[in-house]
Amino acid sequence: MSRLTATFEALAKTGRKALIPFITAGDPNPEFTLPMMHAMVEAGVDVIELGVPFSDPMADGPVIQRASERALAHKMSLRRVLAIATEFRKTNQHTPVVLMGYVNPIEAMGYEDFANAAQRADIDGVLTVDLPPEEAAECVALLKARDIAPVFLLAPNSTDERIKLMDTAGCGYLYYVSLKGVTGAGHLDIADVKTKLNQIRANTSLPVAIGFGVKDAQTAKTLAGLGDGVVIGSALISKIEANLDDLERGKHEIVELLTAMRSAMDSVQSFVSGVNE
Repeated sequence: MSRLTATFEALAKTGRKALIPFITAGDPNPEFTLPMMHAMVEAGVDVIELGVPFSDPMADGPVIQRASERALAHKMSLRRVLAIATEFRKTNQHTPVVLMGYVNPIEAMGYEDFANAAQRADIDGVLTVDLPPEEAAECVALLKARDIAPVFLLAPNSTDERIKLMDTAGCGYLYYVSLKGVTGAGHLDIADVKTKLNQIRANTSLPVAIGFGVKDAQTAKTLAGLGDGVVIGSALISKIEANLDDLERGKHEIVELLTAMRSAMDSVQSFVSGVNE
C-alpha cells in the first residue's frame, strides 16, 4: 500500500481529514525548504505538496508566481527539488510528498528519466497542472509502474465524464479547485463546494482534497466537514514573503497557522465523534 493511500485510510478510520500545505521548493532560498518541511510535519500536517518552480506558472496567482521567481533566482531546478525530497526522506519515512508543478521541466528531463528520478527520491505523487488526463497516458503509466500517484485537478465545471476519467487515470487523491481563477484568488462559496463534492463523490472512490481560497483555520474547519483533505498554499507563502528579512519569524508564523488549522480541523472530527457516541 502506498504512503498516500495509507495516510488517507488511517485518517478516515478516526474521522480526521488531511492537512496538506503547499510551499515552493527553494523559496526564498534552497536552504529554507528542508527545515520548513520538517517544521510543518511537527505542526501536524499529513501530506506535503512541494512546488517545482517554473518561469510561467499560469495557474498561480501573484503570490506563488513571486515564490517561483525567488526560487529560480537561486537556480532552483527539478533535479534540485528532487534532491531536497531525498534529504527529507533520510529522517522522515512516513509523510507523503507530492510534487506539484508544470509539465515543461518534466518533458525537458524526459518522462522516463523523471519517473526514475522521482522513484529514487521516494516521491509519492505528482500533480502536473497543465497535463490533463487525455494527454497523460505515457506519464501516468510510468508513474503508476513505480507506485507514484498521478494526482489530477478537478474544477467547478468538471463534468461527470471528466471526473470518471480522472478517477481512472489518477490515484492517491483528487484535488478539487474550489473556485474559478488562479491560486490565492476569490471568495469561497461553501454551498457551491458542497454541491460539487456530492457530484464528485458520486463519480470517484478516491479521497478528495479541497484547495484554492483556503486562508485561515475557520475556512479549513468548514472544508474539513466536506472533503477528505484541505490544501493551503498562498496563505503560507505570503508569510514567507512578508518576512524575507526574518525567515525564522516567517517559519514560526507558518507553523502557528498550520497548528491552528490542525486544531480547527480536528474539532470537526471531535464533534462528529461526540454525536456518534
